[in-house]
Amino acid sequence: MRIILVLLLAMCANATDFEWVKLYREGGTQAIEAKIDKVLQTKAFWQESLKEKDVRFGYYENLQYLFVATKNLPTLKLYELENNKWEEKLNTNALVGSRLGHKQKEGDLATPIGVYNLNARLSNLDQYYGPLAFSTSYPNLFDKLHKRTGYGIWIHGMPLNGNREEKNTQGCIAIENNLLTMVDKTIDHKKSLLITFENKVKEVTLEDLAQLLANLYEWKEAWKQNDVEKYLGFYSKAEFIRFDGARFDEFSKTKHRIFAKEEQKSIIFSKINIAPYPNDENRNLFRISFFEDYKAPTYSFSGEKELYVELKNNKMQILAEK
Repeated sequence: MRIILVLLLAMCANATDFEWVKLYREGGTQAIEAKIDKVLQTKAFWQESLKEKDVRFGYYENLQYLFVATKNLPTLKLYELENNKWEEKLNTNALVGSRLGHKQKEGDLATPIGVYNLNARLSNLDQYYGPLAFSTSYPNLFDKLHKRTGYGIWIHGMPLNGNREEKNTQGCIAIENNLLTMVDKTIDHKKSLLITFENKVKEVTLEDLAQLLANLYEWKEAWKQNDVEKYLGFYSKAEFIRFDGARFDEFSKTKHRIFAKEEQKSIIFSKINIAPYPNDENRNLFRISFFEDYKAPTYSFSGEKELYVELKNNKMQILAEK
């Protein structure tokens, strides 16, 4: 709703009352909605919308706290989103796994590189993990589709008995207990995200986010209008994998069959979050998550959607989808 209001204000600034009334009289509310949908597909609108926001760590409509970890130092930082700005709440040394690069398999002692939700707050643990821990969503969809295994990657504390001779973990991120307790009093883990980098944090540009958001709404409109070629143009033919393992050719055949029905659809996106996705290939990758409300005569869905994409040649290319 906030985006729609911003959009209407921006549009009103560039149009007379007469033009809006004329549009409404000729096409009713559907004409207004169509105009809004069209504007949401433009990079210029998003550039204007984002210019007062702190976008160095991405774009978030449904997030309040962000952990940023760097493995080579290693450090853990915590930011809180306040008045569209990320305010640093924690900056501390940390312990991480001893192995560099992506975590590949269970027991390899590597801390994952990527983007992860905090799934739960854990207490009453073995004293080795300190007073509490936050579990992460490793392995995420992208990890699973790349055959990365393992589990139990946490942000936790130090042994309560003070005996911590090891200078690394088995893949978790560990910080001092007093700092972890402070974090616990600060955050809501359900509104938090963890991004783990190997080396230097790669900040996001406003231009990239504006392009991604415009492409996201172009993709949605092509989906809604049953424009299968434009829709599939946002997928990587070489790399795309769906959550069930389907590759592009199989996925394309399915979508051609479904779109040929020419069903009328209602598709609404909300709670959009776009995070940079760290990788060791220096590719411009992102995780896009949002709430999708989809209605068609033969199928309906309301729930979380997740895309892993590459911004390549100024266009979103979907690599994985759930």
